[in-house]
Amino acid sequence: MFKIQEIREIIKLVDSSSIDEFVYEVDGAKVKLKKNGVVVTETVAPKKEVAAPVVQQSAPAAAPVAPAAPAKAEEAPAAAPVNNDPSLHKIVSPMVGTFYQSPNPDSPAYAKVGDKVGNETIVCIVEAMKLFNEIEAEVQGEIVEVLVKDGELVEYGQPLFLVKAE
Repeated sequence: MFKIQEIREIIKLVDSSSIDEFVYEVDGAKVKLKKNGVVVTETVAPKKEVAAPVVQQSAPAAAPVAPAAPAKAEEAPAAAPVNNDPSLHKIVSPMVGTFYQSPNPDSPAYAKVGDKVGNETIVCIVEAMKLFNEIEAEVQGEIVEVLVKDGELVEYGQPLFLVKAE
């Protein structure tokens, strides 16, 4: 089974290379990426529910996303200086999907402001194509800010949390 960080690295390597299609399969898990149009990332494993979804990236899709970022900054001007603080680590979404702070509506949030997290602490879930992907902090520190609301759609690479690293 692939870890989210491994999939991120594969995406970065394929994106920076000149190849247009990449397929990697090991122990029943498969990752398939296509560049210049649609990027498809799939993980198939018999025992786990964690899988990376279809992610679409193209030049036309990037244009509508750019105006959305300034709109969010206007909504929360007090948060803008914190977001730009280089000493804070950003936990970003590894895929397009729906952000959930807890495993179900009746459960407490995985991580909230003030919580201490470790490298493998689960901070949220991103649901994509009926698959619930647990997102790990990948840094040790304290949650300073939650940048996304529960149930909100998130993009690939979108910051979800700010962490004051230790």
